[in-house]
Formats: sequence, structure tokens, C-alpha cells
Amino acid sequence: MINRFLEYIAVEKKYSPRTVDTYRDDLYGFCRFLGVKPEAFDPKAIDESDVKTWIVDMLEKDNYSKRTVKQCLSALKSFYKFLLRVKVVDRDITRLIEAPKVDKPLPVFFKPSEMQEALQYEAQADDLTSVRDCLIIEMLYQTGMRRAEMLGLQDSDIDLTTGQIRVFGKRRKERIIPIGERLIELIRNYMALRGDYAPAFFIKQRRDGTIAPLDKTMLYHIVCSRMGEVSTLRKHSPHVLRHTFATTMLDNGADIRTIQQLLGHASLAATQVYTHTTFEQIRNTYNHAHPRATKH
Repeated sequence: MINRFLEYIAVEKKYSPRTVDTYRDDLYGFCRFLGVKPEAFDPKAIDESDVKTWIVDMLEKDNYSKRTVKQCLSALKSFYKFLLRVKVVDRDITRLIEAPKVDKPLPVFFKPSEMQEALQYEAQADDLTSVRDCLIIEMLYQTGMRRAEMLGLQDSDIDLTTGQIRVFGKRRKERIIPIGERLIELIRNYMALRGDYAPAFFIKQRRDGTIAPLDKTMLYHIVCSRMGEVSTLRKHSPHVLRHTFATTMLDNGADIRTIQQLLGHASLAATQVYTHTTFEQIRNTYNHAHPRATKH
């Protein structure tokens, strides 16, 4: 039944291969805890106490983080909803089991001065690789798209006439992101150097001279290398640029619903975390600026 469930979320639910692999690892981990092989797993042979003991075991014996345990339980809950749907079980033993509470850290972001310094390289870029790398930083900063969304871009997704980019987010959900003149200029420059034919919008050149789509490892390295030169943050990933986009939009007057649509968040709650980030900035500014804000 586990393999049938994994096929269901991959084909019908259109979960990404990475998510499917994560669910597989989590469910196989539950089987190891029960001492059974995945193909021999019998969902009717376990009850709530088995699940609760598994959670405690992960937290205490395996020393898993609360976030990891929450993910494992989420996979099991999804599995049992599927089992209920296909009538393999007549009740969901996971329904009333709650995951441990996880403290959500505020998203980190680059300062405007750091972004300005990072984007100064654009003026010196004159070859395909350097122009591509500058475009990657600018596009992530201007659009807030995810790493996977950027890697999935094709030439046909970019309309320079209307000034917009079509991206496919989680579960292949499509959204349109407007782009400004500066980004349009960089895209035109990059495409002129790259040439018309390409297997993907962003490409790399292999050691043997052949062309291939840019991969996630190289994209991550490009962003971390560039942003690591200008920022003191511990993290310099593409996702931090996504946070920076959202925070910049909010700080400059964009409403939260618009930011939600641009980021492709299914839930407004996922976007509202940026309002907390901005409030922390306000609090820090107030504490430093007002003479009566702190004790002396």
C-alpha cells in the first residue's frame, strides 16, 4: 500500500520527486520502528499508541528535531487519509494526534545596501557566464521565484513585450510575475550572448563544450558565492533572496495579498510571516532612536 500511495501523490497529486522521496523515507522509517518491511506493512495492525510511541522514540532516542518529527507525522497522516479514501481502513488513527510545536524562526533577508553592492557587478559583466550570474541575482531579487521555478524556465515563459514571466510553482501551479525595464534589458543581453537555441532558459557549459540546463547545485553556488561577498548573514541561499524580495515589497508599500500572489503562496499565513519581520525592524529602529525606549 505504501508504494501505491507514493504513486498516487506523484501522479495524481503531482508532488515533486523530492517530496515523494521524503514521504517514502518517512514511511519506511515508521516501518523500521515497527520492525516490519514496507511491503509487509498492515495498516490495520497498528493503533494510536504505536504512532505516539514512534513520535516519542524519534524525539528521545533518535534525537530528531521537532520540525523533522512534524514532517514524519505529516507523511503518515497523508498516508492514512489515502487509506481511508480507498477504503483500506475505516478510521484514521492519526487524526487526533498532534505534532510537537515548532518555533518558526523569522525569515532572514539581505539589506538594501547589500543588494545594491551585489548588483554593481552588472556594469562589468561582458561574457555569457558573468551576464548569466548577474541576471540570476537580479531575477531572484525582482521576482521572488523559487530555485526550482527558475531552473524550470523556458524561453517561451518569458514575454519581453508585455514584461512578464510565467512560472510553474508547487504542483505545477501557474502564475504570472511582472518584470521591470532593468530586468528586461538584462534578459535581452543574456539571450543575445547565449543564442537562440537552448535546452532551458538558464544554461551551463560542460567541460567537453556541450550545453546543458543549469542545475540546482550550480545555481546555489552562484548565489551563495555572490551574496557571500557582500553579506555577513550565515545563509546566502536563493531562498534568502526570495525573503528579500518579499520584505522589500512590503517595506515599500505593497499589500500582503499582492505579495502572496507574486510568491505563489497557497495560504496567506505563509506570507504574513514577513509582516512580523518588518515589525521587528520597526521595533529595533524605535529602540535605537527613541531616548526613552530603553533603561539607562
